[in-house]
Amino acid sequence: MKVLLISANTEQINMPTLPLGLACVAAATRKAGHEVAYLDLMAQEDVQEVIKEAMEERSPDVVGISVRNIDDQVMDNPNFLLEQVKKVIASCRSFSNAPIVLGGAGYSMYPESALEYLGADMGIQGEGEVAFPTLLDKIQQNHDLSDTPGLYLPGRGLQAKRAFAKNLDAFPFPEDHLWSASSITEDAEFLLPFQTRRGCPMNCSYCSTSTIEGEIIRKRDPALVVEEIAREAQKGFDRFFFVDNTFNLPVSYATELCQELAAAELDITWRCILYPWKVDEELVRLMVKAGCREVSLGFESGSEPVLQALNKQFNSQEVYQITEILGDHGIHRMGFLLLGGPGETKESVEESLQFADSLGLEVVKVTTGIRIYPHTALARIALADGVISEDDDLLRPRFYLAEGLEDWLPETVHSWLAERPNWVT
Repeated sequence: MKVLLISANTEQINMPTLPLGLACVAAATRKAGHEVAYLDLMAQEDVQEVIKEAMEERSPDVVGISVRNIDDQVMDNPNFLLEQVKKVIASCRSFSNAPIVLGGAGYSMYPESALEYLGADMGIQGEGEVAFPTLLDKIQQNHDLSDTPGLYLPGRGLQAKRAFAKNLDAFPFPEDHLWSASSITEDAEFLLPFQTRRGCPMNCSYCSTSTIEGEIIRKRDPALVVEEIAREAQKGFDRFFFVDNTFNLPVSYATELCQELAAAELDITWRCILYPWKVDEELVRLMVKAGCREVSLGFESGSEPVLQALNKQFNSQEVYQITEILGDHGIHRMGFLLLGGPGETKESVEESLQFADSLGLEVVKVTTGIRIYPHTALARIALADGVISEDDDLLRPRFYLAEGLEDWLPETVHSWLAERPNWVT
């Protein structure tokens, strides 16, 4: 079948991003024998025109649309990003009768409500590398679609239970034709995204990762990862971003991956996301040797009661020690504060701000109010506290902000940022 895959994301939250998930599905779909074309809307000015051109040139049998973000997670004035996606779908409808299938991380959090709001023909929750080619085969052969894993149909809900692949090495690596076609790669600061693991067992109270990827960590073979990175390096890519939610977990895997990277001597640099727990000097030395130059640290708070309420496994002393080790080895550190959650008080906010200040990080990003996602402990707390109701599907952005902080917290954060140019919101 002829398939057109569209990345509908145009939001540059923190940085412009390449459609990694879409590229993974494209590779698996092509491997399954289908003809694949793709369209990244990130840098397109006239979206309707480029969709029209793609439809006329490709005449697709099926259109797949990747939904990465639901909103920008900004409490003061949230930008609901699905309105743009709805326009993309309307444009597709005006130029083609091909069925439209939704997928992507954002869609997977809201498979029923997003499908209803956007008015697509169907959607796939979870990993699309298996489910999407399966769906295409069934459409092509005019077979019943109902046993397609993770498939949602309008008004009929989930058709067959979604499945998490145990062996990520069974999936091809993402097609990198998207990278060369994107204007993002012209930016000198561009980082090529790379994923070695999926799933997270940490169960932070507010996090949607387990809904999207599951709670069990599944890993690619480090040797195969390094082989693929070496191929990308030969094509001229020398800066990478490991988008794994917790690069350092499991520690044994992170260690092996860094050893393989260091041994390959690829002359690359990279950044990653660290969970600030179980990071010692030996691992940091290996990371530096393997090319790590920057990390993101979601320590979120400097108050022990608040950390416990967020279900963090670390304490502030561990965060301090880890940031010190990273700094000693010349790694650029970007830290994240998440203020206003359950149990937060003026005293705990002041404690967290002072703690973050003491770390001497190169960049601190401060968020006030926590986006409430379905199927999380925070959603259950918000329901019990009367912040949300039982019939709220949370598709439209809703936020938790501890009572008594409504005016004081934004003002306090603003005053701290005014004196610290390396702190941002």
